[in-house]
Amino acid sequence: MTTNPKYVFVTGGVSSSLGKGIIAASLAKLLQAQGYRVTIQKLDPYINIDPGTLNPYEHGECYVTDDGAETDLDLGHYERFLNVATSQANNVTTGRIYQSVIDKERRGEFLGKTVQVIPHITDEIKRRIQILGNSGDYDIVITEIGGTVGDIESLPYIEAVRQLEWDLGEHNTCVIHLTLVPYLSAAGELKTKPTQHSVKTLMESGVQADILVCRTEHKLSEGLKTKLARFCNVKKEAVIESIDASTIYDVPNLMLEEGLDKVVLNQLMLKNDVPDLKRWNEFLKRHKSPKSEVTIGLIGKYVELQDSYKSILESFIHAGAENEVKVNVEPIHSEYLSESNIEFKLGHLDAVLVAPGFGERGIEGKIEAVRFVREQNIPFLGICLGMQMAVIEYARNILNIKDANSVEMDGQTPNPVINLMASQKDVVNKGGTMRLGTWDCQVEKDSIAYEVYKSEMITERHRHRFEFNNSYKSQFEKAGMKATGMNPETGLVEIVEIPSNNWFVGVQYHPEYKSTVKCPHPLFVAFVAAALKYKNKNKQK
Repeated sequence: MTTNPKYVFVTGGVSSSLGKGIIAASLAKLLQAQGYRVTIQKLDPYINIDPGTLNPYEHGECYVTDDGAETDLDLGHYERFLNVATSQANNVTTGRIYQSVIDKERRGEFLGKTVQVIPHITDEIKRRIQILGNSGDYDIVITEIGGTVGDIESLPYIEAVRQLEWDLGEHNTCVIHLTLVPYLSAAGELKTKPTQHSVKTLMESGVQADILVCRTEHKLSEGLKTKLARFCNVKKEAVIESIDASTIYDVPNLMLEEGLDKVVLNQLMLKNDVPDLKRWNEFLKRHKSPKSEVTIGLIGKYVELQDSYKSILESFIHAGAENEVKVNVEPIHSEYLSESNIEFKLGHLDAVLVAPGFGERGIEGKIEAVRFVREQNIPFLGICLGMQMAVIEYARNILNIKDANSVEMDGQTPNPVINLMASQKDVVNKGGTMRLGTWDCQVEKDSIAYEVYKSEMITERHRHRFEFNNSYKSQFEKAGMKATGMNPETGLVEIVEIPSNNWFVGVQYHPEYKSTVKCPHPLFVAFVAAALKYKNKNKQK
């Protein structure tokens, strides 16, 4: 425990896709495992207020926190590594910074002064960085600065870091610079020039890196580390090798071997101890030494970019390790699914997950997938839009309401089994206006959901506008699809099941947002177990 919070800044050079989020999360894990209270925040240089309106192909998935913040996917890594909830304060964009400053100007809070990038924008950035530290809840705040040093949009953030180093004084801040050391196969050597230039660019903004984390495909020799230390003006022990790993969950151990936590704590003049990674390494052992394997189809419409479903993929890793099962996830594009190819595409799978999403593209393929797995009694999990597709499929093929649809896909549908929430009908702006964050759910005792959660009251995170239309609820329940989870406040359906099937569950919320290494989400754990049971049963036939 420290008396004053310390701040660690993680910057990146050459390329923005070097894994700053994983390095930040790994360092945080090592510090947390020594007893420090740690949190991580992400500063994103784009002008969007948040990632909520961004296409997943642009920015990967949009992660949602308990308090309803739509954030960068790196916050998912932070939570999965630390098992500590993040909030609105953990993700700040340039858009939010400028919006805040402009709102203050409109209210007259600057007393007629000319509003400028320095000091007004940089002061707002500094205020946002220190919100978490000033809360008294944390000893160390790690701030990951998105983008690349030298980019125009990153300059105010780097300037804010420079000022904070001066404001807070020696040994209260530490700057980590993540950079690329490329290997030229033609020359057969690693090149340090990109790192040297990146550090020089950072220094031109008045910030000296305290630690270099060097992303590399090949090990760095002692001579090369000495060269980098000399030319980049850091101690040799502060040149940290970050070699490509087979899984992101190896990175905390790799950083421990390199002494990253020790160098950071020395810079901050804090006590250094041996991190307790016993539980973490137990998870890694189970993850790397599975006793069996299953293949689960992930049906979505953004499958070309894995980051679009990042939290779902990581949840399968957590649940797989819990079951000592290797989960092979087979991405399947819903736009190319049809009645003619559905058996070929899905017939070999041990389970199917229909993923969340927005818009009408690929919808009929998702509905066809649900029909197939329901009829074949293959374990099924539908998340958000995936649950809604299960409802539409059941209405069309079991209730015989052939024109059943969602008003999201067809605003004029005569049978809107999925309808716009009443609170959403007058909403014009798209950003930050969905049903977001944590909501309660009352679970029926005689259900798969109760077996999974072992509780009648649960809380889960949401991100959607459309809901099960309760006008049709009695029809569905008479025909065999049960609403086994309801929001007690609004009466909205949260969970649907088909009890006559082996394992068929659709949820309106996003369970993947709450799965961590320490606490794998029980719904994913049960789903993977159902896939294994189905596979073993098929083997016996």
